[in-house]
Amino acid sequence: MDSYELTNMIIDEQYEQEHVTANFKYKQKDYSITFTKSDLELINAWVFENQTSYPANLTDNEIEEIRENIKRHL
Repeated sequence: MDSYELTNMIIDEQYEQEHVTANFKYKQKDYSITFTKSDLELINAWVFENQTSYPANLTDNEIEEIRENIKRHL
């Protein structure tokens, strides 16, 4: 994966199942990706561009790299 910058990480513990959301910049776009905290299973991924959000088209390798980065921060 080309270089990306993790800009924020939120651990949401208010609900029955905890979630981790990571915000990052990649290829000059803002992304948000959410995993379950227990096993880091992907829940959703969004890209934000021109005041619009839509599902992010990330490869399995890109998602895995972000997942590993989150593991190091938890």
